[in-house]
Amino acid sequence: MLICTNTMHMIANEVSAHFDIPLIHIVDVTGRALNAAGMKRPLLLATRYTMEEGFYRDRLEAAHGMSAMVPDAADRQAVHDIIFDELCCGIVRDASREAYVGTIDKAKAAGCDSVILGCTEIGLLIGPADTDLPVFDSTKLYAAAAVDFACAEDQDRLREPA
Repeated sequence: MLICTNTMHMIANEVSAHFDIPLIHIVDVTGRALNAAGMKRPLLLATRYTMEEGFYRDRLEAAHGMSAMVPDAADRQAVHDIIFDELCCGIVRDASREAYVGTIDKAKAAGCDSVILGCTEIGLLIGPADTDLPVFDSTKLYAAAAVDFACAEDQDRLREPA
């Protein structure tokens, strides 16, 4: 089972409790990628709910041993507003990219070692070319994990006797 937004993973445990099929959790997929790259202090850019509610950062810490940073209150609001007022509407502005890069630069100065694009739309605005920090696009990581899971399942079914 997939929940195809970061923010809606706030109810992932409740959803998965009602089904007997595995749930691929976006935080775990992202956490494994961060760990594989040796990251320990990522900056989480996402909706205000994802940045401020504990479900994402708490799971990263408990399950993957890392302490995610979030922007200060003003930058969290700007990140959130750009997502909903622009990116969700298909609007991509250079000024908004500059605002995100400024937020990343502040976090880098405060000790972050990487950036999580923790909202499906953020990849429309920024990516690895916009910072010298490693960038982890949770949407791409999640899609790849779903494909890997589906292909592994298909392989298992192909090997089973008829």
